[in-house]
Amino acid sequence: MSLLFINENNVTIGIESNRCTVRYADGMIKMVPIETLESITIMGRAQMTTQCVQECLKRGIPVAYFSKGGTYFGRLQSTGHINAERQRMQCRLYESQFSIDLAKNIISAKMKNQQVVLRRYEKSKGIAVSDSIKMLHICRDKLSGCHTIQELMGYEGQGAKAYFDGLSAVINPEFVFHGRSRRPPRDEFNSMISLGYSVLMNELYGKIEAKGLNPYFGFMHRDKEQHPTLASDLMEEWRAVIVDSTAMSMINGHEIQKDDFTIDLEEPGCFLSRNGIKIFFVQIRKEIADRC
Repeated sequence: MSLLFINENNVTIGIESNRCTVRYADGMIKMVPIETLESITIMGRAQMTTQCVQECLKRGIPVAYFSKGGTYFGRLQSTGHINAERQRMQCRLYESQFSIDLAKNIISAKMKNQQVVLRRYEKSKGIAVSDSIKMLHICRDKLSGCHTIQELMGYEGQGAKAYFDGLSAVINPEFVFHGRSRRPPRDEFNSMISLGYSVLMNELYGKIEAKGLNPYFGFMHRDKEQHPTLASDLMEEWRAVIVDSTAMSMINGHEIQKDDFTIDLEEPGCFLSRNGIKIFFVQIRKEIADRC
């Protein structure tokens, strides 16, 4: 199966003779057999023809839209998998103890995976990040005494800060970063993980939809966030071991270089170049396929 990922402006996606066509501003054309197309992800300002939209809806091929910085805008999807009864049950669970219990399990697993990643790079780089690991341990222990989502998210935030402080200490010095930055990412590492999180969320969105659930009825992330909160819930556990570790491995293993990134003056921030996207996207898709 094929996954079509567009991260350039002024691209037109169409349909010709049972093939999906991608026309770039420089005149280059790529074609993908529509029968093999699993999904389309668009980051930036690209267009789809009406014929292509209709074909995607007919075949159940989801199309996800993001800004170039990774902000999620929405999704084109068919109605083939809607299960109203299951979604009503999903809504009832929102205000129950189920939300608290699920959030505890997710955040605990997330922090455990963050500790695993930090220990891996502490050992391989020979640089101590024991303070970050200790803080994650403290925050994880506090979860059992929490009674609200707000309390849980407070400890999750403290743990996340310690975790990214630890990662910044063991990354290749050429790619050093200072904490998590979004919309837009300010450095190469944040550019990679922002893209990786978007790809992972899109993958989970499709799996949630296939089960007849509503991706916007989350339990840990709440409605006011105005994005697919259930997909955000389910991806928390996997951010570190799938996305962060892939970015760290590629940077520290010299699989990706500084010139694989560009500075965008129209939408200020640091972004992967076309070649950088190709390198990273292949690897992150492989990691997701192996685990999801």
